Amino acid sequence: MGFLREGVDDVRRTARGWRWGRRSQVPRSAEPYVEPVRTQVFGSDWARRRPALAAREVAQKVGLEPVFRSQVRTRVEGLDVLDRVEGPVIFVANHASHLDTPLLLLSLPDEWRRRTAVAAAADYFFDTWWRAVGSSLLFNTFPIDRRGGSMSATPGEVLADGWSLVIFPEGTRSGDGWMHTFRMGAAYLSHTHDVPIVPVAHRGTFAAMPRGAGWPGRDAGGRRQLTVRFGEPLRARGGESVRDYAPRVREAVAALLDEDSSTWWEAQRRRVTGSTPDPGGPDVATWRRVWAQTESPAADPPTGPRRRVWQR
Repeated sequence: MGFLREGVDDVRRTARGWRWGRRSQVPRSAEPYVEPVRTQVFGSDWARRRPALAAREVAQKVGLEPVFRSQVRTRVEGLDVLDRVEGPVIFVANHASHLDTPLLLLSLPDEWRRRTAVAAAADYFFDTWWRAVGSSLLFNTFPIDRRGGSMSATPGEVLADGWSLVIFPEGTRSGDGWMHTFRMGAAYLSHTHDVPIVPVAHRGTFAAMPRGAGWPGRDAGGRRQLTVRFGEPLRARGGESVRDYAPRVREAVAALLDEDSSTWWEAQRRRVTGSTPDPGGPDVATWRRVWAQTESPAADPPTGPRRRVWQR
């Protein structure tokens, strides 16, 4: 037994001293500088040409939409705002799930959907050819570099060609379903190119397909309920800086989320008094934040003054 015990001690001692990882033993501050390797990013200009437009129409209407409708129920409000604005515009929305993009695109009238492109992270959607081709063909995505690198096409160039954009200013999907900090890119584009922002808020996508899930889930009632709401267009005021404009965009999305969970009138009263609920959620434990977002919106909207509703 003594021999066995000594053998176990030797193994433990060896394990403690063994270098299990590949991290260099030299401190990073002492290592020579090496310029990071720039990964290949596949372009998407082809996705906005006539053959791709025809293929996308078939893919969305024959493939994507029937599958999407079979898995979730949707309620769309506020589309009438598009009757009072001419494209291109920048649709700015909160981001909690991979369902956000098809929900927004399939909620748009056909003439708007066909001329709308989606900004997508280059390091996620355009790092491999098959993912780049698939997302570009199905959703008309184009790459934006979250690390500040150069792309084959910039959002400004896409806008200049007459395309509306979908931008998620949080930069990535929310891990807990609540809205996080907005980056200023969308406000900068709107300010620089004099293009209106149409705020968009949706609820239920996190409950149906949170980060890490590969397919929409269901609840006791069957298909999960999703809601999406379009708000009044925003423009930068005279002399307003991008830094001041960006918070107004986030506040508009927050007001739409409040409206979706209550009524238009109640949300407007809170917006005027500055008491709109914080879309960032309560300051509680992470599991409680996640738990609060796992419930789908009600199938029937609350009673009270509302705008035109599309049920699907």
